[in-house]
Amino acid sequence: MSALPHPRFLPPLSIQVLLALVIGLAAGAAAQSWGLPGGEATAGGVAALGALWLNALKMTIVPLVFSLLVTGIASIADAARTGRLAAKAILWFAILITAATIYAVLASFGLHQLWPIDPQGGAALIAGAPTTPEGLSSGAPFSDFVKTIAPANPIRAAADDAILGLVVFAVFFGFAASRLPERQRLPLVGFFGAVAETMIIIVRWVLLAAPLGVFALGLGVGLSAGVGAAGTLAHYVALVVLAQVGLIILIYPVAVVFGKVSLARFARAAAPAQVVAFSTQSSLASLPVMVERAVDFLGVARPTAGLVLPLAVALFRITSPVANLAVVIYCAQLFGIEMSTAHILAGMLTAILVSIGSVGLPGQISFFVSIAPICVAMGVPVEVLPLLLAVEVIPDIFRTVGNVTADLAVARIVQGGDDAVEAGGEI
Repeated sequence: MSALPHPRFLPPLSIQVLLALVIGLAAGAAAQSWGLPGGEATAGGVAALGALWLNALKMTIVPLVFSLLVTGIASIADAARTGRLAAKAILWFAILITAATIYAVLASFGLHQLWPIDPQGGAALIAGAPTTPEGLSSGAPFSDFVKTIAPANPIRAAADDAILGLVVFAVFFGFAASRLPERQRLPLVGFFGAVAETMIIIVRWVLLAAPLGVFALGLGVGLSAGVGAAGTLAHYVALVVLAQVGLIILIYPVAVVFGKVSLARFARAAAPAQVVAFSTQSSLASLPVMVERAVDFLGVARPTAGLVLPLAVALFRITSPVANLAVVIYCAQLFGIEMSTAHILAGMLTAILVSIGSVGLPGQISFFVSIAPICVAMGVPVEVLPLLLAVEVIPDIFRTVGNVTADLAVARIVQGGDDAVEAGGEI
């Protein structure tokens, strides 16, 4: 008997999930045309399997988001106490994340106006998915949004999936914990760090079954709508990527104006780091190149680069709210949900706060952990997210490229207008 292949000979999980989606859609379309063995009983079993996998992911959202936010806020507070340079970097992180979030809403709705979802393709993609949204009702007034910011009962908010109030409570909890004496603060933060790591292990276990879960969901879509959903998935990828490309382009004038560096110089400095980011989809793997380019080509002092760039990799992902809101707004358009001012503000605030906790998570984990709370806060169903996870491998490339570009821009801005070194005549 031949041995089973070693896991290292298998394709990456993202490729396995993408293949599972394609095979599931194709198998469902074939069954739609020629019949499914076992008929409705088989279809019901497959649907139950997909729902079970989705519920296994959803059960980790509340404890994971709360724990990540508490530890993330504690990290920010610790970094801010290390000195003026770190505080300046964190201030720029906050300014740019807020600006990127505003851009995300404008860009996403603008792209849908220019290139709307095909109604038939959209209906095919959500075939069989529930249409009852959670969170704020579609006509929720602004006063309802204000009331959800501070939950009267955080435990009940968690049980009722009132995610915005829970996120805000976690932020206050994290900042309050950072003011405790060290003998109390360290065990408390360590506890929530352990909870977060435990939830991440559970999510990793669930994601091991992602090819099977996505296959089941894809098969259900294929049974209902054939392969008509494939075009909508391609349209989704295009719109999310376009929103991120627009952000990347905007980072260049920000670096030029506030970093006092020429456009050509910044572009030449960023290009090698962007190539590494594109190929590895990892800001951490791009860090050595970022430090080298910042010091040798952008005139950033090595101590400044050594502090700001690792801090940016640990705490700052400018593409997080842009891509995440693009996904949620796309889902809202799919389900025909009208976005009120309350929805949009709830989504923006949640996107900013959740980005603090999701930094540093693996792509498949951060996708669901970051986007599902925004969906819940904006009243958008999460059931279609596993299908979008299957094609996340392409948008994730541009997430990393945008993050690396913004990290270099912040390093230059924090350095200030004067060069620390005259780098190879690149002035």
